[in-house]
Amino acid sequence: MSVGSAIGAGPAPRHHIVTAIVENKAGVLARVASLFSRRGFNIFSLAVAPTDDERFSRFTIVVDVESAPLEQIVKQLDKLVNVVSITELAPDEAVEREMLLITVEVGPSARQQLADLVAHAGATVVDSDRDAGVDVQRMTVMLAGTPSAIDDFEDTLRPLGIVELQRTGRVALPKLGPRTAPVLDVTPARGAAGALQGEAG
Repeated sequence: MSVGSAIGAGPAPRHHIVTAIVENKAGVLARVASLFSRRGFNIFSLAVAPTDDERFSRFTIVVDVESAPLEQIVKQLDKLVNVVSITELAPDEAVEREMLLITVEVGPSARQQLADLVAHAGATVVDSDRDAGVDVQRMTVMLAGTPSAIDDFEDTLRPLGIVELQRTGRVALPKLGPRTAPVLDVTPARGAAGALQGEAG
């Protein structure tokens, strides 16, 4: 299968963004992860969630450019019978977002600094340990934004003392406009028609 490049002018991208619509059946996630592991493809992040059609789930896979030529990624995904369609998104033609949950531990002198950083970034305090005492307080902060904004916010909070953090991995859709990423249709060995049961996990 040939793949048209969606990479525009500018610095060479460090990663591919590949989205795949798959049948919502048990074991699909394990098969996709196993495929990438066997081939030695370095995955930056992998996000899986249902689509607006309960029969299908959407995979958003961010893969290191150097470890995995795009053609090889598509070729290998094409072999999975549960894959319905594949879309390659160039980073400069995609709307990318990620969510961060981060818990920090701050004393009285740093609470105003944390409040200022949260307000500046557009983040939200979603939990706090009000029984931790007057000297130290733990707060959990949420931020949704571009991967670079998440990186910057994490680096900004690091000097305050990070207790725990969790990132979702990025999700992406093509930018709206005349230039859109090519959709690579794949015909599964088993048709996707009819009621499909189970989960992609």
